[in-house]
Amino acid sequence: MLQQEKMHVRKNNCTYCLKTYPEDAMLCHENAIHYCSWGFVVGAFLYLLHQMNTHTPYGRYVNTKSPEIMVPAKAGWFIQELPSFLVPVVLFLTTESLPGLGKHLLLWTFCLHYFQRTFVYSLLTKGRSSPLSIVVSATIFCSANGLLQGHYMLHCSQYHSKWHRDTRFMIGLLVFFTGMAINIHSDYILRNLRKPGEVSYKIPRGGLFELVSGANFFGEIVEWCGYAVACWSFPASSFALFTICSIGPRAYHHHRYYLEKFKDYPKSRKAVIPFLL
Repeated sequence: MLQQEKMHVRKNNCTYCLKTYPEDAMLCHENAIHYCSWGFVVGAFLYLLHQMNTHTPYGRYVNTKSPEIMVPAKAGWFIQELPSFLVPVVLFLTTESLPGLGKHLLLWTFCLHYFQRTFVYSLLTKGRSSPLSIVVSATIFCSANGLLQGHYMLHCSQYHSKWHRDTRFMIGLLVFFTGMAINIHSDYILRNLRKPGEVSYKIPRGGLFELVSGANFFGEIVEWCGYAVACWSFPASSFALFTICSIGPRAYHHHRYYLEKFKDYPKSRKAVIPFLL
């Protein structure tokens, strides 16, 4: 049963929409969505500036002499990635969402990435333990992003009924799944670089690693840029920007590491964007 018509004329995704809320629907917190998205934009540039001169201390850059509590890699990745999957799912199960095939396909596309990262990647990773502070900060970010993307998609977004046939939607998802395939394949190559018992780093070969040092990072950047196109929204775009600014510099640091460590490292490889950067 609908409330007496509360009409909200809203310009969103290039269309004007008259929105009515079901009686038990969760209303859209537009201001919170707006400010949180801008927070991601500002945070992205601040994080980019921070990484210009230093490494985020996880993976190969962990300070093994640090007195900080270390979290095993499998547990760390599982804990920090889980909220990005769990929060949207809980929102979907516990609140009434606005109708629309396109928005639900986009929500489950977002969750698919984090299902893979939480329940597959974390169990397979052979990475190093991470400092507790890194795990905690990543968990907070993933919780906030899961809430931002989930709440926006379920309770705020307004797409026309055939959005799932829109060119932006189709191209965006094609780019997303291309990036996801690159990311998963690159992780597979990295996982199998070393034989059991080996601890030294090796030159990754095969796949997109023939073009860039950070093929796994490139794949994830492509994913979220595709997702931003498919959603055509500020929250998704702000997250894509944050992804670029957070893992793009890490790919650059990896590139420099390989060049310094291996004299025979392929000079034709770029850091993160094939043929360009």
